[in-house]
Amino acid sequence: MQKAKNGQYSRFVKYAWFVVFYTVLVILWGAVVRATGSGAGCGNHWPICNGQVIPRADSVEVLIEFSHRVTSAFSGLLVLIMLVWAYRLKPVSRFVRIMAVLSFIFILIEGGIGAALVRLELVEDNATVLRAWAIGLHLINTLVLLFWQVLTAWGAMYTPEQRRYKANSAITGALAVGLIGFCVLSAAGAVTALGDTLLMSGSLDALGANANEHFIVQMRVYHPVIAIIVSIYLVAFGYWMLQRNYPERVQFYNQAMIMLIALQTGVGILNIYLKAPVWMQVTHLLIADTLWIVIILFTANALTSQPEEITVSSRVGELQPEGTD
Repeated sequence: MQKAKNGQYSRFVKYAWFVVFYTVLVILWGAVVRATGSGAGCGNHWPICNGQVIPRADSVEVLIEFSHRVTSAFSGLLVLIMLVWAYRLKPVSRFVRIMAVLSFIFILIEGGIGAALVRLELVEDNATVLRAWAIGLHLINTLVLLFWQVLTAWGAMYTPEQRRYKANSAITGALAVGLIGFCVLSAAGAVTALGDTLLMSGSLDALGANANEHFIVQMRVYHPVIAIIVSIYLVAFGYWMLQRNYPERVQFYNQAMIMLIALQTGVGILNIYLKAPVWMQVTHLLIADTLWIVIILFTANALTSQPEEITVSSRVGELQPEGTD
């Protein structure tokens, strides 16, 4: 982490990780908005709330939705500051600048998707196919946004040589499959969470459909199936990587990934058993976001590292007793 020793870069790294942390908090609060059915707290007005810049807090739903909008707008400001700062870094880091630009682009897209959900009234008790697709798209864009933000912070921690691509095509392909698999899993989880919310609010029955026959409820079975497949893949790949002599910065995130997958599996089962209360949904999402960040760091470090070769002479030297030539 030679570059982080530079005072300017050190401060930027801390700020970039703060942006990541704050973004995760905004994501969790967004889950509260969805889980409590507060998405229509400001009506179909955007960016104003119920026709007002600062609305009257006449209900909990208004407070929850308006506070989410304020914190989301502040998140955009933080990313903009990160972008400007990235262009002022000396020595110049093209990688960090590109990641910061992508972070800014995707937070604008994030805001646009959020606005569309409100304007098209894909909130509250809406149980249409369009909302299911929109929720999945929203979640994937959030993951991509976090991807760029994490790489912005990570990139500022290392020199260009330390960030140089060193992995072979097989490792690259395996890591890409893991990233895509996790995005698909998360999108399915977002639709499942939507089904849990609509079931608990009774809105599916209110549509005149049997809850067990509604397509959103039918889709809930796919999430655990996909979770099992993706988890087995990531754990198997992680275990395979553990057998190789990769540097410590790779193995640390590898082990953290495996442990978080085990934890998330247990929490997911508990979430089903408890019938998905709001606090449990938020906990499940928090671990998922943490796991995603760890997977990103594992991927970045694995792509820029190679396993160290252990020579026969070094092995013989290790086996020789002390005091022998």
